[in-house]
Amino acid sequence: MMMNNRLSFCSRDSWFNIVTLKVAIAALTLLMIAGSAHRLSHGETSNGAFELQVLTPEFWTLFDRKAQLTKLASGFGFTEGPVWDSSGYLWVSDETLNKIFKVNTSTGQKQEIISLGDPDGNTYDPQHRLLDCASVLRAIIRLSPDGKSYKIVVDHYQGKRLNSPNDVVLGPDGAIYFTDPTSDLPRGQKQELPFKGVYRIAPDGQLQLLTKDVEDPNGLAFSPDGTKLYVDDSTQRNIHVYDFHADGGLSNGRIFGTEPGGPKDGVPDGMKVDRNGNLYVVGPRGIWVWSPHGVHLGTIVVPEQPANLAWGDPDYSTLYITATTSVYKIGTRAHGFVPYLQAH
Repeated sequence: MMMNNRLSFCSRDSWFNIVTLKVAIAALTLLMIAGSAHRLSHGETSNGAFELQVLTPEFWTLFDRKAQLTKLASGFGFTEGPVWDSSGYLWVSDETLNKIFKVNTSTGQKQEIISLGDPDGNTYDPQHRLLDCASVLRAIIRLSPDGKSYKIVVDHYQGKRLNSPNDVVLGPDGAIYFTDPTSDLPRGQKQELPFKGVYRIAPDGQLQLLTKDVEDPNGLAFSPDGTKLYVDDSTQRNIHVYDFHADGGLSNGRIFGTEPGGPKDGVPDGMKVDRNGNLYVVGPRGIWVWSPHGVHLGTIVVPEQPANLAWGDPDYSTLYITATTSVYKIGTRAHGFVPYLQAH
């Protein structure tokens, strides 16, 4: 009897432990799902391993078959706006931690430079000063040489506040061009402009609306010969191209390509161009590589969903990719077209 009671007691104890374990696993699963849902709100997908997904043989003219993706730094909230500096570091915006960092491209060590509400895309101006799309300020700002302070370059159009500037590039005419969607409009603030635009800031500071026919303008880039401006649309998941004119005007807008994906996949975002006119555009699962003629050559599949990218290293053949919580890099056979270098 004593033996049977002991066995009966152990059985009930084991059953209790199993139930407790199942409850714990269920709770942990729910927490993981909740965490994933938060990350997905920033565009992250669980993409798995790095891969060079090749669609045409031309892809191998741009990448070595043994090219590897390297994680340079991690531990961020949500990375954006990379800009490489010849001193050996990378500017990186963190939209979640609300800071701009410098990341050492040799060691991956990161240094906080300035606290700034929701910084986004960045570029250098002709004087090598950092321009940032400051979403909370609803402005394009210029950082001081040490990065510790800033001045507002523009924050209003025709007396109304901008929406939430997203990405910025220097044009072939020395003017500044940027997109202004509402995706990062600060909570509780009203949209004052009844559209989402692409703008030009002339060298004398005058702000000009170039187009408002892109539903959700995001990344933008110029062709190396300065005759085309590319703007992608995160809602329609496509890339627009315009003929660019010497006076800064645009004409003949048309669809260059589309980047379809699932509802939780990444969308067209930051983009860069190489010296031969190939486009490298953020899209579902990674970086979509396009020929100048609109042919999708292949995709750099990245373990975390990217948001933006930049050319770097002395030969400008390395792509630095800001992807959710990390910064990655990959070598290429191409050489990047970097607009602000042409201004020197």
